[in-house]
Amino acid sequence: MRDRPPLSFTERCRLESLLENGYTPARAAAVLGRHKDTIGREIGRGQTQSVYRARVGQDVADAHRRRPKVGKLERNPALRAEVLQGLAQRLSPEQISGRLRLDFPDDPEMWVSHETIYQGFYVQARGELAKDLKAALRTGRIKRKPQGRNEIAERRRFKAGMVSISERPAEADDRAIPGHWEGDLIMGAGNTSAIGTLVERTTGFVMLLHLPGDHTADTVAAAMTAKIPEIPDILRRSLTWDQGSEMAHHTAITEATGLPIYFCDPHSPWQRATNENTNGLLRQYFPKGTDLSFWGQGFLDKVATELNARPRKRHGFRTPPEELNRLLSNPSAYAAATA
Repeated sequence: MRDRPPLSFTERCRLESLLENGYTPARAAAVLGRHKDTIGREIGRGQTQSVYRARVGQDVADAHRRRPKVGKLERNPALRAEVLQGLAQRLSPEQISGRLRLDFPDDPEMWVSHETIYQGFYVQARGELAKDLKAALRTGRIKRKPQGRNEIAERRRFKAGMVSISERPAEADDRAIPGHWEGDLIMGAGNTSAIGTLVERTTGFVMLLHLPGDHTADTVAAAMTAKIPEIPDILRRSLTWDQGSEMAHHTAITEATGLPIYFCDPHSPWQRATNENTNGLLRQYFPKGTDLSFWGQGFLDKVATELNARPRKRHGFRTPPEELNRLLSNPSAYAAATA
């Protein structure tokens, strides 16, 4: 049965007249063709000095319609605090929404859709807060400028000992087994400074390399041989890189760390898609045109920790470390990998 529209002002005026002429609320409801409960509530809203007035009832109804509905984020301070904390950590609304269901599985009051987060903060935020929230909502993402053929050719200065990606273990392709990494550099102002990035393909776990002064083969090799030993042996299955000259010492890196290195085909960034996506996220912290050598390893580790704390939709909104721990606790995965 379809709901009837609200009482009109004409109906309210007729109700006032009926009551003045001694009609009971139930009888007035029958005359108006309305449910007695509807008329009872209307009389309660429109009374002044124990007498029903149509104008009072209409004013109350108009004010109620104008009053905005209080949203879930407004009426639940605990939920709002969780959302704001997520935004401060640069999580997307979708990540926040998914993570809340994981962290509060038995408390629907702590669940909220990503659309509600977008609408709530875009509508309510003003001034400086609006700027901060837009930054936290990751609307200023900078796309990476494709490198021209000449620039790529300039970086590809070595051939000795390169092992093609076509020889990489097949297990790396479907991401079922953790321990296969992708590496790259993000470049600073004038391409004179850089930060090295290592991303685990299965989980998206990130490690960053400080490159002081330059990004020559010597500097990159030194940074990698210092950082890679932090990775457990069981997670050193392969590393995929492009054919940049910074990897001229790849053989020495493999000998020092036990991590086999494979090289992408020319002009094939999709062969390192995980790393390309991570580099885009890093531009939130390190905009183009800045001196990237300024940031020491301690700060880079903090950025990596923040990125690794972001829940991932593809992992059921678990974080990369949580997903790594889950996989490492499953011996059958490694039995299959080493069989």
